[in-house]
Amino acid sequence: MKALLLENIHDEAVRTLRSEGYEVERLSKALGEDALIEALDGVDLLGIRSRTGVTKRVIEARGSSLTAVGAFCIGTNQMDLDALAEAGVAAFNAPYSNTRSVVELVIAEIIALARRLGDRNTQMHHGSWRKTAVGSHEIRGRKLGIVGYGNIGSQLSVVAEALGMQVWFYDVADKLPMGNAHKCESLEELLQTVETVSIHVDGRPDNVGMFGAAEFEMMRPRSLFLNLSRGRIVDIDALAENLRTGHIAGAALDVFPSEPRSGDEPFVSPLTTLDNVILTPHVGGSTQEAQVDIGRYVANKLIDYTENASTSMSVNLPDISPAPRSGTRIGHLHHNIPGVMAHLNRLVADYGGNVTYQALATRDELGYAVVDIDETDRDLLSQVAHLEGTIRARVL
Repeated sequence: MKALLLENIHDEAVRTLRSEGYEVERLSKALGEDALIEALDGVDLLGIRSRTGVTKRVIEARGSSLTAVGAFCIGTNQMDLDALAEAGVAAFNAPYSNTRSVVELVIAEIIALARRLGDRNTQMHHGSWRKTAVGSHEIRGRKLGIVGYGNIGSQLSVVAEALGMQVWFYDVADKLPMGNAHKCESLEELLQTVETVSIHVDGRPDNVGMFGAAEFEMMRPRSLFLNLSRGRIVDIDALAENLRTGHIAGAALDVFPSEPRSGDEPFVSPLTTLDNVILTPHVGGSTQEAQVDIGRYVANKLIDYTENASTSMSVNLPDISPAPRSGTRIGHLHHNIPGVMAHLNRLVADYGGNVTYQALATRDELGYAVVDIDETDRDLLSQVAHLEGTIRARVL
């Protein structure tokens, strides 16, 4: 089988796949729709990061030949997950591997903003010795507000509290507080309480534009603001205006509504003219440690799905972590309608097959079954794909 890895995915992913006998082609750049469709000719596994869009058009053109797609990052909004599922293509990501990297950058930037390190560094580079404590603060005792209390937000909560910060958080889901963190019942409550706000929400459509002029107005004067989640969450013009007036004392951003597709394109933003802003090029999770972990984790997910039909941690298919294979294995993705499993079992019985293992999981409109058969017939295997409700059947 052949894997295509885009956007300079780490060597660890290449090593992991090749060690299992996969042919691997790696490109350093992202691909647009037309180029991606062409590149996917003969490809079974696709690996991407955040800049390559696996759109419905791409899936319609190549989904029948693709087995799985791996996002070597946290986010999955660059993939049309519903279209992938309808084509029978599994999708995976790395929800935990770079969590610590993002958290450490957030902490570093909070300290840098609180101590005015950007100003001091610029002044020194211009030969100005400004030894002063004016405007410089410890983060110990400061109130940190975390919007989005998922994997990153909750770990940030723990680390920040260990450094002496008081933590408040807000999440639309009911989340258990870590340590002594305080849960807020509304975003307004959080914004009016804390002195530093850090955003850690996902890229779902409901979150687009969630932070604009009204939210900045709710924040306490001279607060700090950080966004290392998704660029389209924040109204950049509103943030820039609040930074100019001084209502927001400083900000740090790692993600932007529009990002260059490569290092050859210029970065344009109204924030580049402001001194009290730390700007980084979407590198929150980009540490060597994180990239090694991501490369290994996602590559192994792709291998496990290909070799064992495991959908464990898939972001678009029902979740099954199957037992070790005990015969010829069938991975059967189908519409979640009554009678599919009965038809499958009847078909196996009609051909004299003996089921040695079976697992079923459902997820909304999808059902996924893993079935091991100790005696198989070629006609049986060919008939499985024609069962009513079948989206895709794979024989291992």
